[in-house]
Amino acid sequence: MDDDRVAEIVGQWRRERPDLDPSPLLIIGRIQQIAAVLDAALRPPFAAADLGNGDFDVLAALRREGEPYTLTAGQLSQRMLVTTGAVTKRVDRLIARGLVSRSVSAADARGRVVGLTPAGAALTDRLIEEHLANEAATLHGLTDSDRRTLERLLAAMTRTLASRDVEPEWMTYPEAPTEH
Repeated sequence: MDDDRVAEIVGQWRRERPDLDPSPLLIIGRIQQIAAVLDAALRPPFAAADLGNGDFDVLAALRREGEPYTLTAGQLSQRMLVTTGAVTKRVDRLIARGLVSRSVSAADARGRVVGLTPAGAALTDRLIEEHLANEAATLHGLTDSDRRTLERLLAAMTRTLASRDVEPEWMTYPEAPTEH
């Protein structure tokens, strides 16, 4: 990302359509670039563990819940910001690998809960250490002040987008980008 292709594109639009303000591309375009680079940088440990996109999200959501590491499909859907259909597909893949199980809810015999197996908990604990180290490495060029500013600005942008009442793509399609 040494070349500032986004700034070049904005310059081209300013030249070709001076009646328009292409400056939002300076932010949105860069966010899209960053998302693609982050995915490429952060995906390898999950791929090496033979986890599909979103599979680690299930494991992480269960592990973050604390013992006994169980949630319903609806709770997983809310915590992972994906549809219940996406949760079902991911859980089925993880059951086949022995990383999670599905059982009758103790609170409601009609309901089912998904829980981490010991193998799933061990894999999650190993991968989260590597994942957080990778994320920290991607931020190494930012000062603490830069990081706090970026956190604040991204939170503000998230609130702004949420207030627009626009349904994000990850809520509409069964396979979503990973969120940890």
